[in-house]
Amino acid sequence: MFTGTINVNGQLLDLSVPRVMGILNITPDSFLQESRRQTEEEIAARVRQIVDEGGDMIDIGAYSSRPGAAGVPVAEEMERLRKGLHILRREVPDAIVSVDTFRADVAQMCISEFGVSMINDISGGDLDERMFETISRARIPYIITHMQGNPQTMQQNPQYENVLREVMLSLAAKVKRLHELKVNDVILDPGFGFGKSVEHNYELLAHLDEFDIFGLPLLVGMSRKSMIYKKLDITPEDALNGTTALNTIALSKGANILRVHDVKQAVEAVKLWQAVKEYEFKDY
Repeated sequence: MFTGTINVNGQLLDLSVPRVMGILNITPDSFLQESRRQTEEEIAARVRQIVDEGGDMIDIGAYSSRPGAAGVPVAEEMERLRKGLHILRREVPDAIVSVDTFRADVAQMCISEFGVSMINDISGGDLDERMFETISRARIPYIITHMQGNPQTMQQNPQYENVLREVMLSLAAKVKRLHELKVNDVILDPGFGFGKSVEHNYELLAHLDEFDIFGLPLLVGMSRKSMIYKKLDITPEDALNGTTALNTIALSKGANILRVHDVKQAVEAVKLWQAVKEYEFKDY
């Protein structure tokens, strides 16, 4: 498990204690219907909820990455984010804010106009070749996700010969490039549900601790995803218990950041995991 710090808004954020990132969807078509926030009142309430429930950071997204989701024009994504970030900054001006986008122009707008803390790129730079240079100039943390394909095609029969090896090699090549560009704070996301079958996801989770070899923080986003509800034959709305179970496994395998819809439950999982860790090396 990564036990160092990252530079966020000029302050060092300690990741030896796992952090919880609350999801703020300002889209009309995210896969979890109850997570969608569009009106000013809904967005403000969700922002306050994340903070009140103990969330350490907020991840705002205006482009649904659910499999098969319709594309969103750049101008519309920017318009949605301007509205959402204005409300967010009004409600919690000092919050650590991550923007979920794979477009360099959108990322630059959010950095320049709202001083966001980090960029969360589900494509790992694959969908906009200018993203790495944008992050390098901004000198902010970058969450690099592994995704096979794109949001429209990624779940159409994803194939790997060795999913763990291929994901790690892909991320390694990109991390090398980012370090060459002097991007100091890189956060890895194996990309659960992004171009992976249910079986691929569980294989990655079983070997999550092997990502320690990078010496970088690890973000895990499994909240209410199909790897849970398909395995249990339930709906996303019923997948909270499964999410908590898998998040706890992820913590035991080195996750530093849990990206979730349900902040309170994730915060409680972290606290209980920490309570166990206190006794792990006790001499008897």
